[in-house]
Amino acid sequence: MSDDHGTPSTAKSADYVVVARRYRPQTFDDLVGQQQVTQALKNAIETNRVGHAYLFTGARGVGKTSAARILSKCLNCVAGPAGTPCDACDICEAVANGNDVDVLEIDGASNRGIDEIRQLRSNVGIRPSRARFKVYIIDEVHMLTKEAFNALLKTLEEPPEHVKFIFCTTDPEKIPITVLSRCQRFDFAPIASESIVVRLREIVAAEGATADDEALQMLARRAGGSMRDSQSMLEQVISFSGDKITADTLHGMLGTARTHRLSAIVDALYEQDAATALAELDAAVLEGVDVGQLAEQLLGYFRDIMSAGVGCEASLMRHSTSAEFARIQSLGEAWGVATVLAAAQIIDQAIARMRLSLQRRTLVELALVRISQLAHLEDLASLVTQIRSGSTSLPAARPRAASQKKKVIPPAVATPTPTPPAPADPPPAPPTSVEEPAEPAVPPTNPTASLDLATPSTEAAAPSIAPEATRPTEAPMPMPQTTVEPENVAVAAEASPVVTAAAAVAPAASIAAATLANAAPVATTALNEQTATSIWEKSIEQLEGLAADAARQYDSVRVDGDHHLTVTLNSAYYANRCKRPDHKEVLEAALTSIVGHKVTLSVDVKETATKQTARTTTKRSQSELIRESYEHPMVKQAMELFGADVSAVQDKKS
Repeated sequence: MSDDHGTPSTAKSADYVVVARRYRPQTFDDLVGQQQVTQALKNAIETNRVGHAYLFTGARGVGKTSAARILSKCLNCVAGPAGTPCDACDICEAVANGNDVDVLEIDGASNRGIDEIRQLRSNVGIRPSRARFKVYIIDEVHMLTKEAFNALLKTLEEPPEHVKFIFCTTDPEKIPITVLSRCQRFDFAPIASESIVVRLREIVAAEGATADDEALQMLARRAGGSMRDSQSMLEQVISFSGDKITADTLHGMLGTARTHRLSAIVDALYEQDAATALAELDAAVLEGVDVGQLAEQLLGYFRDIMSAGVGCEASLMRHSTSAEFARIQSLGEAWGVATVLAAAQIIDQAIARMRLSLQRRTLVELALVRISQLAHLEDLASLVTQIRSGSTSLPAARPRAASQKKKVIPPAVATPTPTPPAPADPPPAPPTSVEEPAEPAVPPTNPTASLDLATPSTEAAAPSIAPEATRPTEAPMPMPQTTVEPENVAVAAEASPVVTAAAAVAPAASIAAATLANAAPVATTALNEQTATSIWEKSIEQLEGLAADAARQYDSVRVDGDHHLTVTLNSAYYANRCKRPDHKEVLEAALTSIVGHKVTLSVDVKETATKQTARTTTKRSQSELIRESYEHPMVKQAMELFGADVSAVQDKKS
């Protein structure tokens, strides 16, 4: 046999079928990892309770389309309907090959419009040619448009008795609720790694090859619960390595780091040896390892360390073998869960940034150095707890894992501390009461000078010191050691006039308003029409800044009740400035401090003055407007701050 160009070709290469298709399950018993689904479907067939519409959901490669074909064979088999098809009749073979005239497989991604659904509706009424049921299998049904779903609703709810619908999707959240309510939904779970390993071992034996258990476990872990992905990778590695499949050949094909390389990097990170970690990374890159794959492996490795650190068993390890569990468990206990979590988050952030950067290796190196600089966060948490409880003992250092190399740090040379000479007389005991003021720490130069005894309480608690004449001249007298209890520290902190961080970052206007509102007025003034103007002017005198500048441009002040004041300003600009919440709060606080009770403020604009100013502005020249703008307070501040000058004045209405 030859092609159009005369090149000979073999029937074997033309008829080759990939592993994922050749070993596709043909019965419910062959469907791996979905026992809950297969049992329900078999019982429905055997009890004659088959619905008219099914929805199969789950990740890729878990058996959704295979289950749809098996269900179609069970319904249309010559020996059926039965829970297990014969796989020998023409209908079963045609359905398995995907070319049966009564079982129609439709790709929802390429047939997603309303026209395709209209054609489907027109063909629904036609009875099957040779089978019992006409089955429509729509794969990736979530890709249908909204109009296509709406056109399908009526047919889906009341189809002819000879029609069955089977929908398959990886994203059920995109399917309208009106469609979901008309289907029986079955969720396909990810397949366990152990089940994938068993199936891969059967395929390897059928292909006449051999494979290491470690290699099969690696394939199962990388498949992420997808049987089809594991079979595709198995076929790739068979083509790469031949009949002998080993972990080394698998690492070389996938571009992943070997187990000993990962262990060396993690060991260096635990020992806080960034140089060794970077050297191991460089060695892995020279071996052909992709840095992105290495980062993914490290994240999975830290995931297993975290799981072992919180007490999980070996069966819950997802990225390491059972032989490594003892070592991973010791790392989790020695490193601490908090530190492992921080390390995993650093690697995860690096992986996210690698997708948008060309410096992928640099990002991984930065992550490794950051992890090597992490302190033992568990020790820090213990230290904070002990400090809060008032304990003076430090937490014991966390033991390192027995399998780790311990750095040997040469002991520092101890420098002897000279012992001060004993004082001639022992210092007097510190006073036990703070009622009486303490003696001054340093005697005044002039003994006859008067002393100010108004010493703060914190100084009064200090121990008294002997006069100068009684001190030794060779060495300073040692101060007596005092122990400060945590309660006393708290009291001193409360008495100390220190501005808290919250007050330091609070807006200046709010602080000023709170200060004016809380301050006791020196003398209160009754609020009435006679005193309204003087009260307004007194309140302005207490303020500074933009609020005071705008408030000074008032035209009149009137009283609207005992607790309300209305101010009319000369322009809308100043009125808007005073109406700002922060400025209005400051003005009301100033009024309250003068009147002695809460005063609310309203701001109006002198309309006639505004119109007059607007008319005058339109008639004046640009040079006159520029000259007048120099007198505006806002313009003055802008010129002082930025060193600017006025080049033009534009009217808001123009």
